[in-house]
Amino acid sequence: MPSILARLIPAWLRQYQPSTLPTDIIAGLVVGVLVIPQSLGYAVLAGLPPVYGLYAAIVPVIVYAWIGSSSVQAVGPVAITAIMTASSLHPYASQGVQQYALMASLLSLMVGTLLWLAGRLKLGWIMQFISRGVSAGFISGAAVLIFISQLKYVTAIPIAGNGLIGYLSSMQMYARQLHPLTLLIGVIAFMLLVANRYGSRWVWQSWLSSSYAKWAERLFPLILLVIAIVLSIGLHWSIKGVATIGSIPQGLPSFTLPYVPNFDEVLDLLPGAGLMALIIFVSSSSVANNYARLRGESFDANRELTGLGLANMAGGFFQSFAVAGGFSRTAINSDSGAKTPVASLVTVLVMIAALIAFGNALAPLPYALLGATIMASIISLIDVATLQAAWQRDRLDAASFMSAFVGVLIFGLNTGLVIGLMVSFASLIWQSSKPHVAIVGQLAGTGHFRNINRHNVVTFSNLLMLRIDESIFFGNSESVHHRVVQATRQYPDAHEIVLIMSAVNHIDLTGQEMLISLNKELLSQNKHLNFSFIKGPVMDIIENTPIITELSGHVYLSTMDAVDALKDT
Repeated sequence: MPSILARLIPAWLRQYQPSTLPTDIIAGLVVGVLVIPQSLGYAVLAGLPPVYGLYAAIVPVIVYAWIGSSSVQAVGPVAITAIMTASSLHPYASQGVQQYALMASLLSLMVGTLLWLAGRLKLGWIMQFISRGVSAGFISGAAVLIFISQLKYVTAIPIAGNGLIGYLSSMQMYARQLHPLTLLIGVIAFMLLVANRYGSRWVWQSWLSSSYAKWAERLFPLILLVIAIVLSIGLHWSIKGVATIGSIPQGLPSFTLPYVPNFDEVLDLLPGAGLMALIIFVSSSSVANNYARLRGESFDANRELTGLGLANMAGGFFQSFAVAGGFSRTAINSDSGAKTPVASLVTVLVMIAALIAFGNALAPLPYALLGATIMASIISLIDVATLQAAWQRDRLDAASFMSAFVGVLIFGLNTGLVIGLMVSFASLIWQSSKPHVAIVGQLAGTGHFRNINRHNVVTFSNLLMLRIDESIFFGNSESVHHRVVQATRQYPDAHEIVLIMSAVNHIDLTGQEMLISLNKELLSQNKHLNFSFIKGPVMDIIENTPIITELSGHVYLSTMDAVDALKDT
């Protein structure tokens, strides 16, 4: 029985220190209050009624707090999952709100199942295959689409589409439906939120202390929400044509069995669910790993997969759409003093209170404010700094960034991500197909060997030493062969050729056949092929092959041994 309880009750709860409770409560209250406007807005971004944003911040948050890997990561509705939900469910938008909501819960369940399966299969290592360029380009492109998509709430123009071209064409088509008062509200709200978010130095710090300025900046969106509600009531905005969110259903999200799709619907949703699961894992684990490192804690990628998976699976039964770890809400959670997942549980209590007590109070809130809130918060996700760094240091990663960014804008989220991944993998293959093969010499008086083009080294007329700085496989074996042959022509007097294998971690069948052929080719020219520094796992593969058994030269333990044996021959 104790062992069963130990497995059911998380370690953080068993080891909880009461002294951390006050800071956890404060952090939970702060996050809960501050993310209410965001949660409402992200539900709208996902194509759902605003109340679903609060639903998504209850059951999934409880499950992740209990099981997830991070002690401070704040899980909930975020911009990326919201717009990916809208993109995946775009064909179902005309089937009515109830059916659409069921499909959103189904998508959350599918995403959660994929994440959970990946965790059980211990596929946490997969995140390393998403390059920084691809993830930053995808998120930046999605941020631009999110920004443009919110113009329909700020202008009242019914913008629709799956990419930039669709949004712009529909904007042009329905431009006459622009509502001036809605535009005025949206523009003023957007300008105030941008000034608050990016001009805190002038808006707040010029007359408040740094600590008070920080809280003023955080509380301002909530204050603006209250002011907008008051003005909406006093100035009768709804009567004047300004769209408001209306009455929010009171009460907790109910247990609802997900919609049972037919086979064709599963096939339609599965690619989007897979890509969404990938993005949720990459973005959430990046946040969790970063804060674990800052706090000196361990990070378990497979446990993160399991926690995110079960959170989304549970949300699928309680009227939620897909959730992930949020960059901004996690930062607020940590900065406000959160020590354990108790802070997230307090945040859930705030959401429950909002649903039970404040539903009617939010009814006059203009959609224009929600749109402006998302537009102001999404600007920070456009990652120009990463593009600049990639352009300066790694043009291939910059190409991956731009391909994902442009692909998202033109073809939509799913196709854009696939394009970015394909360019990234193509770049990896291209780099691997051009291995660095250096002609080396001996540093005088030492046992070290370095590139002759970078160092002043000693060379030997009868001896040509080449260091292969890459594993040898089907994608680069011809390049390695060409470089070795080219070097032998460059140094025709060298009849002993030594391949330094210190950087070679694997040789596949194509690579092995190339080395066998190279040995015969050199022998026909009265040259001998030698190896030095072959790693044990590589030797295990080739020791009983013609590479070794028919080798014209010898295998040396070190390059120094090869030089001592061959330099005077």
